[in-house]
Amino acid sequence: MAVLRIIIQVIFILLCIALTALVLMQEGKSAGLGAISGAAETYWGKNKGRSMEGKLVKITKYLAIGFMVLTIVLNLSVF
Repeated sequence: MAVLRIIIQVIFILLCIALTALVLMQEGKSAGLGAISGAAETYWGKNKGRSMEGKLVKITKYLAIGFMVLTIVLNLSVF
């Protein structure tokens, strides 16, 4: 069981590093006055999910879910 706990801890540390890097790579959400004037209805606003920024957001969500699951697993007293 000790070996399994060490493997999970290593995966957890790598996941934390990846999550930190992805959050730092994302752009800020401060839209300023562009959001008020309807700038979100542009081609960029409609296809943001297909862009690199949209992919970073999706990957960040999945890594955050993995972070929470591994945190719960590591805090269980089963190991």
